[in-house]
Amino acid sequence: MTDVTLPVIASLQALQACLGGEPFTSGWLEVGQRQVDQFADATGDHQWIHIDPERARRESPFGGPVAHGFLTLSLIPALMAEAVRFEQKMGVNYGLNRVRFVKPVPVGARVRALFSVKEVADAARGGAQVTWAVSVQIEQAGEPLVVCIAEFVTLHYF
Repeated sequence: MTDVTLPVIASLQALQACLGGEPFTSGWLEVGQRQVDQFADATGDHQWIHIDPERARRESPFGGPVAHGFLTLSLIPALMAEAVRFEQKMGVNYGLNRVRFVKPVPVGARVRALFSVKEVADAARGGAQVTWAVSVQIEQAGEPLVVCIAEFVTLHYF
């Protein structure tokens, strides 16, 4: 559930003021086996390292099942909603420029994301195109560990 005390961005000027500022940080979200299995069903990616916990514990170099990289990536919009609130007419996911899955996400791990405004540009119809530097982390031994880095592009209409 989104916290009403989240930072609010309600204008192009507010977005521009975020350039070079502190990142917006989401709360932690657990990635469970059921979610991984459902993602496998939705995408047709049933590789055993994701959906066969026993085999993954025995044979995988990760010591157990791991989430799909694209599942991790697909959590970015939901994690953003847990990090910052937009007061706008409409927001649109415009795509990604770069993505790297630098570490696996073990099933059962908690993930969060940090969002930094990298660039703000004018977009068609009076909108703003924002490039976000995103760092997805897991909690490992009580410390954050980066598992995915991406440039996420959004459009905003205020």
